[in-house]
Amino acid sequence: MPNPYGAPEVSVRDVAEKQREGEQFHLVDVREPNELELASLPDGAFISMPLSELRERRLEALPEALSQDKQAEVVLFCHKGLRSAQVTVFLRQQGWSNAVSMAGGIDAWAEEIDESVGQYTSM
Repeated sequence: MPNPYGAPEVSVRDVAEKQREGEQFHLVDVREPNELELASLPDGAFISMPLSELRERRLEALPEALSQDKQAEVVLFCHKGLRSAQVTVFLRQQGWSNAVSMAGGIDAWAEEIDESVGQYTSM
């Protein structure tokens, strides 16, 4: 199901393939720190950029790796893909032309790629 924000999306399978092939891109988790305890990719596999910080600090919340290169490929994800779609639209409005949202979020990753990342149990 496409996101309601009209953000461009990439499937979890495509992201996993990019990783396997060693493609250079930034994988950015926009979930809140407490959510990382529920389900998470291995440390070092992603950049954490909580949506709450982005809302509060706007572009100042961007990690240096992102703020330096608006042409870099950026794949954003969250729990199910809604917050990452919001951030994708925001970044594109600010000039990041290669930002996309990972459809289905970490939930889809757990279902289709690697169940060991965990899933939210009460949501």
